[in-house]
Amino acid sequence: MERHVIVVSVDAMVYEDLETLSKLPAFAGIWAETARVNHVRSIYPTITYPCHTTMQTGLYPNKHGIVNNEQPIMCEKSSLWQHMRDMYRGKNIFDWAKENGLSTAAVFWPVSGNDKSIDYNVAEYWPQHGETDEQCFIDAGSSPEVMEKIVKPNLPLMKGRIRQHPYCDAFVMSCASAMIREFRPNLLMVHPANVDAYRHETGLFTKKVEIALTETSLWMQHLIQETKNAGIYDQTDFFIVSDHGQINVRRAIALNVKLKEAGLIDVDAEGRIANWRAFCKSGGTSCLVYLKDPANKKDYDETKALLDALCAEEVYGIGRVMTVEEADAEEHLSGPFSFVLETDGYTTFSNDWMRPLVRSLDNQNYRFGRATHGHLPSKGPGPTLFAFGPHIKPGVVLENASLVDEAPTFAHALGFEMTGTDGACLKELFR
Repeated sequence: MERHVIVVSVDAMVYEDLETLSKLPAFAGIWAETARVNHVRSIYPTITYPCHTTMQTGLYPNKHGIVNNEQPIMCEKSSLWQHMRDMYRGKNIFDWAKENGLSTAAVFWPVSGNDKSIDYNVAEYWPQHGETDEQCFIDAGSSPEVMEKIVKPNLPLMKGRIRQHPYCDAFVMSCASAMIREFRPNLLMVHPANVDAYRHETGLFTKKVEIALTETSLWMQHLIQETKNAGIYDQTDFFIVSDHGQINVRRAIALNVKLKEAGLIDVDAEGRIANWRAFCKSGGTSCLVYLKDPANKKDYDETKALLDALCAEEVYGIGRVMTVEEADAEEHLSGPFSFVLETDGYTTFSNDWMRPLVRSLDNQNYRFGRATHGHLPSKGPGPTLFAFGPHIKPGVVLENASLVDEAPTFAHALGFEMTGTDGACLKELFR
């Protein structure tokens, strides 16, 4: 029997959402047939792009190399999100699927731009240089066939609002339905983000988040129906997963202000950075601290002493200062940075270097909403997973697993095994 797997990553869905989801139309009638993992431990930092790279490779960030949503460009308040397949290391599940003769598709799966192992791709790639939405998708690897059959017919759903929800998610899920209808891929991985967006906007558990879960159920009904229409429902295993949780925050702090005032960042008369020795790159409720010359012991010691002093004062939002060696040993996080700063539990961070030091929340991007992420995966509500389909064992409930276990588990459902991963297949979920 031919196998099909559909993975829907509901960004920022957490275990506490399962009670609501289990009663909604898409899932109420089949909930007894699901297998579940209540608590999936995310990776550090708990940010969408690093998490989704782990979810498709089974590797921790210290191996795949994606450590932030933004690219590691210093001296900018916000840098580009142009994450293409060649930016990370290691084989992903799409590579493995192609090697096993299977067809592949993805809709808005992060860090998938120009992935040669994805046959039908609508990558998550935002306009950043004045391009049209259509040109962005072409630049990120959507073939002429995908553009004509998938993107163009559904583009009006976004109403010209590529980063606004639920319009963007309606586009994403309609594209996913069209992928099933047109191509019947063996592997389809999809990433709607309305739950994440509404949590950023209104807080962790609110009425608007309940609306987002209802929207998710509606879109899943359409997706399930498309597999029935295509005659592949009885051959399809569905995995509903998530990348990270969130925590409520109260304020944003621009730590680079303190680095500037300590002489580690120099600015010109217009407030532009003229030179720097250390820079804090925000990941929401964590920061990666880069040194311009990591081998300069004086800069290292001076920066470390300042960060330790700020942490000890307990007013700058820093709950802990980790060296990159400590982060690697404890959370499998490493890269060309020297330190990692963890939140105190109610502070998020900005890249800015000009006062004010403390800013109110304004939801201008994911870092500054009423709830956000980036923190250690042990903090706050975390991701969950449930699955159903012909190879899934109904009623199985695992209490704990890890995000690195997901790719090997999806692979097993497709009939092959991924090797060399940090995670392992959750075989208990299968018949």
